[in-house]
Amino acid sequence: MIAGSTDHRAAQRADLLRFAQGSACQGGFGYLDDAGRLDPSEPMPLYVACRMTHVFSLGLLAGEPPAEGGPDRTELARLAQHGVQALSQGPLHDARSGGWFAAMEPGGSPEGAKAAYAHAFVVLAATSALAAGVPGAQLLLDMALDVMESHFWDEETGTVVEQWDSAWTTLDDYRGVNANMHTVEAFLAAGDVTGDSTWHTRAGRIAERVVALARGNQWRIPEHFTADWRSLLDYNREMPADAFRPFGATVGHGMEWARLLIAVDETLGEDAPEGLVEAAVALNDRAIADGWAADGEDGFIYTTDWDGTPVVRARMHWVVAEAICTATVLHRLTGEQRYATDLQRWWDYADTFLIDHALGSWHHELDPENRPASGTWSGKPDVYHAYQAALMADVPTTPSFATALAAGREQPTS
Repeated sequence: MIAGSTDHRAAQRADLLRFAQGSACQGGFGYLDDAGRLDPSEPMPLYVACRMTHVFSLGLLAGEPPAEGGPDRTELARLAQHGVQALSQGPLHDARSGGWFAAMEPGGSPEGAKAAYAHAFVVLAATSALAAGVPGAQLLLDMALDVMESHFWDEETGTVVEQWDSAWTTLDDYRGVNANMHTVEAFLAAGDVTGDSTWHTRAGRIAERVVALARGNQWRIPEHFTADWRSLLDYNREMPADAFRPFGATVGHGMEWARLLIAVDETLGEDAPEGLVEAAVALNDRAIADGWAADGEDGFIYTTDWDGTPVVRARMHWVVAEAICTATVLHRLTGEQRYATDLQRWWDYADTFLIDHALGSWHHELDPENRPASGTWSGKPDVYHAYQAALMADVPTTPSFATALAAGREQPTS
């Protein structure tokens, strides 16, 4: 089976759902180890619970035959419903102060911070569940959008703030591009599902700011900022391999933003900020030039310094997944052969090194010699990036994944 072919993508989607079903637990979805078993030593992160709800909703919408031992339509509906109920009424939801805790610790106590990054995934999960017709999804989406509006959206800057304490009394001074990136994804999906263009417009405002930041920095996106959006280029230099706030330029985010910029441009049409497509091409080109085989071995390194020098040479699975999505979208948009060539290269690499053909899912991290590693990521906590990579060629670029599947608007593929 050719890596990245129609049959290969469908087989990947089915097996990823098979692997992911092991994450269901009391209170939501938990952190999976390499074999797809719940890891009791790890917290139950809010973003994982949301991503799994999102993916099970996409699987329900896709309506494809299950892998051997994988969830059928009835089980996918149950899993998506479990996710919605857990997010609405489970321990991750703060019934007293509103919003959601960042995680539940193994002992059952909440990690009290209220983070924009994870709340964006609550919105995404709710939109996908709503598109799939999961009971309770509308209420969950209403709750999540109200929190984003009340606590995270900053109308003055056209971005989201980063993090509050559990009682919403103290706002962290840090501002981050990563949280804003996933907010763009969530706001596009929210606008698609609700029909409220406010969310699309806000996604465009965030995108416009990030394009300006990247253009002024040779298309390497500054990620870390003060409360008044002054860049912190040395942030976390002492912890360069941090999973969410690494030092330097994050190669995968260049490609992830490229795909999202194209989606914003298509969604807003004449109202889109100028130059989004050109920026998408530049970001993708910079990420590949800096990141692919930068140390002589195939694979994308995790981060570089601001002159493109490799910093963290580990290979993260999500970077290749986003490269696949972006090459798919750019080839669809431009018809240029170079993107088709890239797409096959990324799929071949994933099939050779990342896809675990024995146990399932994708290795989340490889070392510089492309061997499974755990310097930043242990286990295989979720299947969000891999599932979307396996789906991107089978839906249009816009609307968002769930809305496209619900409408039956499949993109013809070769």
